[in-house]
Amino acid sequence: MPKDKKLIIIAGPTASGKTQIAIEVAQLLKTEIVSFDSRQIFREMTIGTAVPDTQQLKAIKHHFIHSHSIAEDMNASRYANEATHTINQLLEKNNTVVVTGGTGMYMHAFLFGLDATSNTDYQLRASLEKECAEKGLEYLAHQLKTLDKKSYHEIDIHNPRRVIRALEIIYSSGKTRSSFIDETIKTPAYSFTLYVLNPDRQLLYENINNRVDLMIEKGLVDEARQLLPYRHLTALHTVGYKELFEYFDRNSTLDQISEKIKQHTRNYAKRQLTWFRQYDDAIWITQEAMKKKIEEKSL
Repeated sequence: MPKDKKLIIIAGPTASGKTQIAIEVAQLLKTEIVSFDSRQIFREMTIGTAVPDTQQLKAIKHHFIHSHSIAEDMNASRYANEATHTINQLLEKNNTVVVTGGTGMYMHAFLFGLDATSNTDYQLRASLEKECAEKGLEYLAHQLKTLDKKSYHEIDIHNPRRVIRALEIIYSSGKTRSSFIDETIKTPAYSFTLYVLNPDRQLLYENINNRVDLMIEKGLVDEARQLLPYRHLTALHTVGYKELFEYFDRNSTLDQISEKIKQHTRNYAKRQLTWFRQYDDAIWITQEAMKKKIEEKSL
């Protein structure tokens, strides 16, 4: 890739203001946006994934927003292949492409590759899935904590697929998921500048709490109810939806579920921040400081 071609990456935790910042950067650079959000990619999920609104989508062309169905088997490897194709096409006509999202594994995949963790042992997976069904997810999560503490703190341990996948890697290769990521070739596929939006922790948590309240006001409960028949799909092992499925099972009140969604989202934000700390060249920045850089055209 020519040296004058590069990516501007706007990363950070949920509710940190990535969407609007990415739009303003793309408008400044007269380019398009590629999303690396593993849930906004699904067209059936709107309110619970906080996709850009209609006005934002009209302002700048976005890629990988509502581009796939929840019925599709989307993972970091497949995303990387598709995103690489899209980014390469965009860089043929633009010197810069804006890439934004909060799914760190997806970002890592198109920048550095994930070949070491892409193989699947389906017999081992079936065995782990059976163990999960018989002994519970907490049992497998405890195994992961013992064998790969770093991954235990980075992934969503309430998501069976994430826990099982991390254990698959250990049992099939004798190496941890986190060590594979650490050993990935560090020469990136693209020249890039990585900005990580890093709000004050209290402000971030307030934003998360307010966002959850707004989602419920906008109809998240009804959206989740429509998706209830598909709750077994990986895409719906997602904060906001899985808690509401519990509500539909009449195991909790809506107020209790709302608080649980807020807590789980705050936990997710912590894991996102932990993930992005592995990139030594990342520029950690507040939303206000980023807006100033845009105004000064000093990206």
